[in-house]
Amino acid sequence: MKTLKQLLASRTRPLAVVAPQDTVYHALTVMAQHDVGALLVLDGEQLVGIFSERDYARKIILHGKSSKETQVREIMSDRVAYVTPATTMDECMALMTEKRFRHLPVLVEDGSVVGMISIGDLVKETISDQRFLIDQLERYIAG
Repeated sequence: MKTLKQLLASRTRPLAVVAPQDTVYHALTVMAQHDVGALLVLDGEQLVGIFSERDYARKIILHGKSSKETQVREIMSDRVAYVTPATTMDECMALMTEKRFRHLPVLVEDGSVVGMISIGDLVKETISDQRFLIDQLERYIAG
């Protein structure tokens, strides 16, 4: 089973991040530019939260707040579960399923953020692995 280190090594896109003092509107713009459903919230290099579409829907829209006036820090999730590069995809899938998360930051020992993994990333990789295995089995059977 692949680890996140292997999965993240193939990525070339920069991390999508915002600062806690940025407006929610700015965060939504960054999400649209990067075509992602969640952003890491960094205060300098320190992870302080995660902002997701779910946060926007539940804490802005439903409460009648303005995305242009509300800061990310007011509605972000600040109790963030995370994983390390050594975590396997199966372990991530289990954590995401149990806690009902769709995104997990990936941190190294010193607390630095090295990436973020989504449930979509895990599903795509699982499908790719299964296709490879099926191809190998078909070749073996045909051989």
